[in-house]
Amino acid sequence: MTNEKKYKLEQNRPECIGCSACVAVAPDYWEMADDGKSSIIKGKKRDDGWEEREIEQKDFQHNKEAADSCPVNVIHLTQIDEKKE
Repeated sequence: MTNEKKYKLEQNRPECIGCSACVAVAPDYWEMADDGKSSIIKGKKRDDGWEEREIEQKDFQHNKEAADSCPVNVIHLTQIDEKKE
């Protein structure tokens, strides 16, 4: 059993401008979709238009770089609390 932290990677996809910086920085996690916007690879689409995916600690740095490269700040990373209810 590992003590790796888990994070939620989220994208405010409706606000994405399709610059593809996230794809250039982290191509294992991001791809360009047919509508010209980026999408999280293996991401789950939410009803509000956002996408999300849980990632491990080892995936954090690549996705932080993708978030930092986004000119419209639509990529967010939050730590998931390990406590289960």
